[in-house]
This record gives sequence, structure tokens and C-alpha cells, in this order.
Amino acid sequence: RRKMTQPLRIKRFSKMDRVFHLCLMVTFLIQSATGFGRMYVAAGWGRTVCNLFGGYENASRVHHWVGGVMMAGFAIHVLYLLSRIRWNALWQSLFGPDSLIPNLQDARHLWQRLWWFLGLGNPPKLDRWAYWEKFDYWAVFWGMPLLAITGVMMMYPFWTSEYLPGWSLNIAALLHRAEAILAVAYIFIVHFFVGHLRRTSFPMNQAMFSGSVLFEEAQEEKPAWVERLRKEGRLETFAAKAPALWYKVIYFVFGYVALASGIYLLIMGIAYSGQVRLH
Repeated sequence: RRKMTQPLRIKRFSKMDRVFHLCLMVTFLIQSATGFGRMYVAAGWGRTVCNLFGGYENASRVHHWVGGVMMAGFAIHVLYLLSRIRWNALWQSLFGPDSLIPNLQDARHLWQRLWWFLGLGNPPKLDRWAYWEKFDYWAVFWGMPLLAITGVMMMYPFWTSEYLPGWSLNIAALLHRAEAILAVAYIFIVHFFVGHLRRTSFPMNQAMFSGSVLFEEAQEEKPAWVERLRKEGRLETFAAKAPALWYKVIYFVFGYVALASGIYLLIMGIAYSGQVRLH
């Protein structure tokens, strides 16, 4: 009877989650390309990337404008998060199983995963969010304000110098570049691998595009989450339909273009690392 009532697919992400992720993907790729093009402008490859945006000056304008869009998106995301908090059950809302805030259970899951990797135990029974998914989220979240603050300081150096000493601009440039390189390396190596190249996800993790996963996949990767929904009687409410074929074609093409673009920028950035513009 339980097998008859279980859904074929289960919802993982809301439409708003997917819109935020899509906007972040597009703006991050644009910022990576324009930032790398300007940073490597002394090399022929950097000039080529800048020319895709109309030259060095236009690449700078695009970088600044898209940076503003990212800051606006981050502010909207924070307001969205605040609207989702259940203030009458604050602790459960912030630290419950549906929250992205790390807790002791994540540390235990990481420890169990290490023991399982060594063949000394069973894999952890994950709930809605795995510890690496929480790390992915907060790695981006804390980096956004740092990039925004240092970016605005460099965009308006005279205004900044009215309130801060001149050397603060050098620190801002160093922090902005270091965080940008760290973000690019993490997203294009760790996030892409964990998200798409694992055995259970290859050749592409479609969940963030389709919003849902096969029930068997959810039961294998997030058994504690599926069991909790079943006990709470909410499993059927998470039933989802399979995405249409035309939609799958669109997001597969878009996803692989984004993946190829990110890996290309990473490889070329490493190859031309000796020709970084330092001023």
C-alpha cells in the first residue's frame, strides 16, 4: 500500500529557489569572465575575453553593473529568508531539519562519512540538506558582502578616500581578487564535481533545474528526509511531475554551456597565471 501512494518524483526546490540559483549562475559567470578578462588584460587571452564585451572599458562597465545586480539580488534573497522564518517557532525554524544553518548533526554526518569512506562504518542517513550543501550555500553567502564592499570601494576610490586611508584601497583590491579567485576555484572545481560528476548525479544533477528528483534517488541520498515526510504525512504533498522534454533540452544545453564556460575560465586562468595584471 505504501508503494502505491509514494510519488514517482519528489519536490526538492521551489520556483523561488531555482530563480535565485539561475540569477546567481548567470551573474557569476559574467563576473568571472569580465573579471578574468580585466585581470589578464596583459595577455592576449585576457584581451580576447574583454573583446567579447566590447573591449576593456565596456568589460569594466559590465562588471560594475552586474555587480550591482548581484548586490540587489543578495538583498532580495536576505529579505526572502527573513520572510520564511517562523517567528513563533524561532528555534525550530533556524535549527530544525529544514534549515540550512549548520548544526551538530552535520558534524556527526561528516564524521560518519569519513568512517564509511575508510570502510569502518555505514554512510550517514541524510535529511533534507546534506552538510556539503550547507557549506556550498554559506560559502557563497559570506563571500557576497566581502566582494560587494571591496568592489564598491574600488569603484568609488575618491569617495572611499574621504573616509578611509588610501592604503585601504590596496587592501580592498587584494581581498576582492583573493575572494574572487577562491570563489571561481571552488565553484568550478568542488561545486561542479559534487553537484554533477558524482556517480548518483552524472552527467548532470537536474534537481535545481527541474525542481524535483526521482523518488528512488531521494530515498537513496536523503533517507532521513523521506522517512520524516512519510511519518509527518506530508510525502504526497511533495509529489512532483517530470519536466517536459523541451524544458529538459533547454536546461541541459544551458547547464553544459555554463559548465564548459566555467572550466574554460579556470583552466585558462591557471595557464596565464604568470601574466596577471597587478595594478
